[in-house]
Amino acid sequence: MAEPSTAVPRPGSDGPDGGDVRTPPLRPGHYDPADYADCVVRGAEAAGVSPLLVLTVLYNEAYKPHHPLLERLWQWWKPEASFGVANMHRATFERVRRAHGLSERWQDLRDDPAFAIRAAALHLADLDRGLPARHVRRYTREELLALGYNAGERNMRAFARGVPPGPMARSYLRRFRSYRHRAAAVLAGDRDRRDDTAS
Repeated sequence: MAEPSTAVPRPGSDGPDGGDVRTPPLRPGHYDPADYADCVVRGAEAAGVSPLLVLTVLYNEAYKPHHPLLERLWQWWKPEASFGVANMHRATFERVRRAHGLSERWQDLRDDPAFAIRAAALHLADLDRGLPARHVRRYTREELLALGYNAGERNMRAFARGVPPGPMARSYLRRFRSYRHRAAAVLAGDRDRRDDTAS
């Protein structure tokens, strides 16, 4: 578990009800998606997607260190690397930015975890709109959305029709399924904590 943080509300990270979301700072070697449960809930609810889907995707994308300085160094070595806690590529971000009228830039994903989570939630909502209502039974709708997040919308549609995913997509799906229980436990604990605070 990450160290406790002395987070402060970030400008522009207001939830749909106008309340500030406290965003913990990113520290090298101490990134844990669970620390961003509040941001996940707000971003997912605003985008109209499941917080469990968003948080499970964050766990899947936590395979590399998420810290602004490390991401700048990574970009110097690999200019088209993905950015932010949700590992979003520039082309994907630009589609989300145009579709939703975002004023932020792709580079802002690395410095603002709450914004990166919001952008990921919006992208998942866009994928959901592009997913056919009927699909093969071997995948849930959220599993297909996660595959779409990883492999792209065109591949997601193909998987929904029954085209078998390749090795990388299968690995992503296995990890998504294994992280789902952890994400659910985190969100249940976060909901209990918020209920205790409200009472």
